This record gives sequence, C-alpha cells and structure tokens, in this order.
Amino acid sequence: MPFEPLPADFLLHRLQRPVYPADVVLDTDTYNEMDDQFALSYLIRSGDRLRLKGIHAAPFFNHHAASPADGMEKSYQEIFKLLGLLQRDDLAPLVCRGSERYLPSEAEAVDSQAARRLVRLGLEQPEDRPLYVVAIGAITNVASALLLEPALKRKLVVIWLGGNRADWPDNKEFNLYQDVAGARVLFDSGVPLVLLPCQGVVSAFLTTAPELTTWLKGQNPLCDYLWQHSVAEAELCGQHGCWSRPIWDVTAVAWLLEPSFMADRLLPRPIPTYDGHWALDLSRPLYREVYAINRDALMTDLLTKLRQRPLD
Repeated sequence: MPFEPLPADFLLHRLQRPVYPADVVLDTDTYNEMDDQFALSYLIRSGDRLRLKGIHAAPFFNHHAASPADGMEKSYQEIFKLLGLLQRDDLAPLVCRGSERYLPSEAEAVDSQAARRLVRLGLEQPEDRPLYVVAIGAITNVASALLLEPALKRKLVVIWLGGNRADWPDNKEFNLYQDVAGARVLFDSGVPLVLLPCQGVVSAFLTTAPELTTWLKGQNPLCDYLWQHSVAEAELCGQHGCWSRPIWDVTAVAWLLEPSFMADRLLPRPIPTYDGHWALDLSRPLYREVYAINRDALMTDLLTKLRQRPLD
C-alpha cells in the first residue's frame, strides 16, 4: 500500500537523539540465540533513561524452533524467565505475544496482540514525545502495526537491527531475510528509522568466553544464566577453542543511551530486495544508519550494569 511521506523537517527532528526518559517498546525474538537476553536485561537495567512500555515477542524459525509460531511462543516464555532473574516480575503485564507467521505480502498485516498493542501505545503517545521501538528480530510485528494504522508513523521511531552493510556481498541477514515483505513495508512506510547493519558493522561487537567468565560468572543469578547460556550456544554452533561471538542486539538498545557508543549518519533509505540485496534510490526519505561501534565502551557499560544487584 502507498504511504504518505512525512515532512522532511519533521523526519529530521525525529531522527535526533531522544529526550530522557525515553518511552520504549522492545520487539524481540528472545529465544533465538544468546543476544536478545543481554539486550532485554540491558534495557531494564538502564531504567534511569529508558521507560519500558512493552515487551513484544517476535517470530523466528531456526534450529531452536519448529516454526515461526513456535519461535514466537518460546521467546514469549523466555521473556518471563528473564524477568524472574532480574527480579522484575512487576513488568509482566507489559509482555505480549506477537505474530505467528511472517507477512504474506506487502499489503497484508499479520494481526497479533503485539501489533494491536503497538498501535494503541503509539497513538496514545504525546505528539512531542515519540515511542521508540527497539526491534531486534524479524520486523513482522512492527510492519503489521504500520499497515493496520499508517498514521502510526508520526508517533514512532524504529531502531532496527537488520540487514548487512550496503557493500556486503549479500543481504541475507537473519532478521531481514525471514520477512523481506515486512522489511520493505518498514522502509517504504516513511517511519523515522535508525538501522544497525549486522555484518560489517555490529559484527564488531564481539565477546569471548574468558571475558564473560571474568565479568559475569558468580555475580548474580542473571549473570550466571547469561554466562552459561552464551557458552552453551557457542558449543551448539560448533565453536570451540578461542571463539568469539557478537552480542548483536545490545547495540540497538545502546543507540538510545549514549552517542559515544557508536557513529551514525543520515542517508537515503535503501530498498530491501527479495533476492538478498539492497537497491538504492537517492530520492527516498532519509534514515539514520550506524557505521561504527565503540566496542570497549559499550561492552564495559553493558557488563557493569548486568553485574548490579537487583536493588542497586
């Protein structure tokens, strides 16, 4: 469906850094790997700046799930597990199930509790305070909300971890390639958008078993779980010896917290193609794209916050 573009000055204003406290919804395929658990915990431990309004489970399909619906349900349950470890069961009412399948086309939303709630939360948001949607999985829930209510784009800023750097050989990145129709809706909608490309950018945000052991092991129940889960995931993926893994999704939360954690720039938004590439059209509206990560500063902030005792 065609979307009306936002005025250029309005769009540029929305793409500035947030005024704190910022209202945030996290859209997460939490059971997919190891990084969503870090991202959700980091967001909650950054409550002085980020005011959590919703935690929405996103679909995914890989070796951890029998189907996109199964991936979404496992993510939904994993969110509650993390809230227990964080001793934040008070946030349970913010959790909801998302889409059980990906968009069937660019004109058809997938109705879900998450999509409907995002529409409601966004429309309730004051005109001068956008709702920041940190999306760290397939973009189905967010794209569906934009299709259900196109006026929602005036109320949101979407921060999405998806796709690869424009000059990467292909764009078959997991979050994007699961739902290319959803990604095309996101980029065509005109919603203010911040993109964190995976390969070539966020792939630099690496950690290792010794680092996680030194910083997390024995600190608190949450840290022990994150440490154990990370090591188990590395072994499951065949990583042994001197392995390293990106904690991808943390960077999407971090964009909201501190400008020094990464560098970004304004560019015309590209078009995700169904054959796994970006198409470029320099006449399209601007978006903000991250091109470098300050790995050490961000990792220090992340691991320091995770080590906090619940009442700190």
